[in-house]
Amino acid sequence: MRAFREAVEANDLDAVEALLAENVVFTSPVVFKPYPGRAITAAILRGVTRVFEDFRYVSELSGGEGREHALVFTARVGDRTLEGCDFIHLDEDGLIDALTVMVRPLSGAQALAEAMGAQFDRIAKEAEARSA
Repeated sequence: MRAFREAVEANDLDAVEALLAENVVFTSPVVFKPYPGRAITAAILRGVTRVFEDFRYVSELSGGEGREHALVFTARVGDRTLEGCDFIHLDEDGLIDALTVMVRPLSGAQALAEAMGAQFDRIAKEAEARSA
């Protein structure tokens, strides 16, 4: 999805949030339970931008009549390099209603889990402020 990719690459998190459906569901690579809603998803994505270093998309795949996309990326968390993929599904209005992220290798996922865990109080407060 070009608009999402361009917004992420430009670090324009307001534009990213505008692409999210109100009922979007975010599925984390390191937490079992999905996170429903625009406010928490946007806050998590803001947290990710504080954690990832040297982030870049390296390829893009589309299917499902233009409603399913996969954006492959590389990044660093501390001294760990990881590869990942953002799986995006669009609703009938063209907004993101599902965002699933997967990362590898395990050491990169563990570094990401630790770094995001340290961010989570801030993420929760940002989500609460955005949904108020």
